Amino acid sequence: MTTSALDHHRQENASGPHLADALATITERGVKYVYYQSVSITGRVVGKVMPARHFGRAAVKGVQQHRTAVANLQTTRDGLLLGGGVNAAEYTAIPDLETFAVLPWDTSFARVFCRLYEPDHLGEGAGAPYACDARGVLKRVHREFTLRTGLEMRTGCEPEMTWKGEGLEARFRPESSPAYHIEHLERNREIIKKVIDYAEALGLDMIEGDYEDEFQIELNFMYDHADLTADRLVTYRQICKQVARELGIEASFMPKPATGMMGNGCHHNFSLWRDGVNVLEDPGVTELHLSREGRHALGGLLLHSAGAMLINGSTVNSYKRYWDAGQFAPSKINWGLDNKTCTVRLPANGRLEYKLPDAAVNPYLSHAVMIAACEDGLKNAIDPGEPDQGSSYEGAQDSRFPELPMMLGEAITAFRRDPVITSALGDELSALLIDYHTDEWARFCGHVTDWERATYWDDAP
Repeated sequence: MTTSALDHHRQENASGPHLADALATITERGVKYVYYQSVSITGRVVGKVMPARHFGRAAVKGVQQHRTAVANLQTTRDGLLLGGGVNAAEYTAIPDLETFAVLPWDTSFARVFCRLYEPDHLGEGAGAPYACDARGVLKRVHREFTLRTGLEMRTGCEPEMTWKGEGLEARFRPESSPAYHIEHLERNREIIKKVIDYAEALGLDMIEGDYEDEFQIELNFMYDHADLTADRLVTYRQICKQVARELGIEASFMPKPATGMMGNGCHHNFSLWRDGVNVLEDPGVTELHLSREGRHALGGLLLHSAGAMLINGSTVNSYKRYWDAGQFAPSKINWGLDNKTCTVRLPANGRLEYKLPDAAVNPYLSHAVMIAACEDGLKNAIDPGEPDQGSSYEGAQDSRFPELPMMLGEAITAFRRDPVITSALGDELSALLIDYHTDEWARFCGHVTDWERATYWDDAP
């Protein structure tokens, strides 16, 4: 009898050391409740809560949830429940026990990340990984990439976000900026303390941060294997929402909170490693040490950036960030040597900074498409060309690369046309992403905005 992926995960949990460790922690820390959480296609954390006394059973059996949760149980304008409809089978969520952690703000609660599977009562496909599990897709894409190339991707993210509340307004001269101002970090001290303390309690190695713009703070954690970085970014977002609740303020990862405000990006800094060596670095190359493999990976990333924009800029609001030239968000597909206006920036320390992902990005999908694009570059020796000089907001787009989609509708079209990206994600997930975002774009196009009222209400005669 063939053992399914679901059976294998259950057996691992039942026989491995992590279950005993988690049960011991539950007893020692007095944990009473556990969140079993997974992540939807838009980055929303979904799942169930269960009394901790049932953890030993649920860790092996898993929990069930209607599969349309991966699309936020969203209904289209035509009344279709995305992700399979009301009659779709549930999926089975099995904990990855090494992610079990006690919540520092309430130690009676713990959480564990889950992977999703087809339920074992189905006929065909029973126990297979659920194709629309974003977290599971990244694990698959990364594992297969490593098997083919011997490489792993290591990443660190720069999660910018907006904090709003009484007393958080910036104080600065209008011709200057409050960026990097320690006084503004001081005014946000309680936010910073709580976020860093909670993050470190949950295993994030916090390294640095700054005040980016009015209401905008960026706090960074140490880079690591891409799978771990994606989990940590989701954890970081949950921490920020909890801190906001405790302080009676608001925390948002909306990409462009308001016209004229700095957009919230989530730059992905990455390197590729083989046998403990960063293959992007080449000390024999004088121009900031980018190796031959590094150039090819970069070429693939640039070539597929248009197709990946449905992931990197996944909301209608995302594209307001790219339109606001001069605020360090890219508007063309290009790269540069320590050039903050480009899509990809090469700093002087063996990594590449990918500036397209925004603060609302699903980190599992963004890392999966980065890996797919880089592998295509390595496989086909794609040349990124020469780095852009000066501001990339001026001049023409490099004709070897597609134009950057500048609205969600264009991103859907570019995604459809990129088989490298869609093949990496798989047919079922790609179709769901298209359906979800096509409906979102249609809703926006049919909605009358305040800008339209202000512009057209008294425009004629």
